[in-house]
Amino acid sequence: MKVSYKTMAKCLLSAVLVTVAVSAVAQDSKGGSFSVGADLVSSYVWRGVAQEGSRGGSPNIQPTVSYTNGAFSIGAWGSYAFSGNVKEVDLYATLSLPSAFSFTITDYNWNNGNDGSGPRYFNYKKDETGHVFEGTLAYGGTKSFPVSIAWNTIFAGADKKTDGDNAFSTYLELGYPIASNVKAFLGASLFDSPGIYGNTGFSVVNLGLKVSKEIKFSDSFSLPVYGIIGANPQAEKAFFVAGITL
Repeated sequence: MKVSYKTMAKCLLSAVLVTVAVSAVAQDSKGGSFSVGADLVSSYVWRGVAQEGSRGGSPNIQPTVSYTNGAFSIGAWGSYAFSGNVKEVDLYATLSLPSAFSFTITDYNWNNGNDGSGPRYFNYKKDETGHVFEGTLAYGGTKSFPVSIAWNTIFAGADKKTDGDNAFSTYLELGYPIASNVKAFLGASLFDSPGIYGNTGFSVVNLGLKVSKEIKFSDSFSLPVYGIIGANPQAEKAFFVAGITL
């Protein structure tokens, strides 16, 4: 049975609404909470893939807004280049599971042009949509087993093979805390992914270190900063990203 992307989008929206409703019913005595934040990054690199041209070649501001109630969380994340006309708006819903596991559904859309270029945001037609839908099963690690693991599979949207069939691009990432403020990571695209990761067959696409630090200005104010140095062995490229969390 074939399912249209319009139907898929409606299902995703329904899932988000159900999540909100269940959260409202199951809320604890303090109720849910909203949060807002933003990162300022020197360039935009996602899973080892540097976003080229106007989208990622300049600094980006990456805002986020979320609502959390108990084990449920929904939110939006975006990225806006200081130069160029491309913007990204992603939506997600996460369910925290026992034993440091979580499950997330994400609706990515990085094909929005401020000048009207690219598919319209609310275009969910099968061969025209700019949306990419992904499911993620993640393990955050524990004190006794600190390795984090995330399995990410794109199940619908603008992720195609050269013959037009769905690629089902799948990315697996492992992380390990070398120190309290240093994390090593290794990510691989498991199958052919010409449109998302640019690989054929199994390929390591993301390898590196993330170092975090808080710069203290006073007893009441500090600024979290981080640096990510890494490489994409499949593309034979290296990257260095500096970021500030606001």
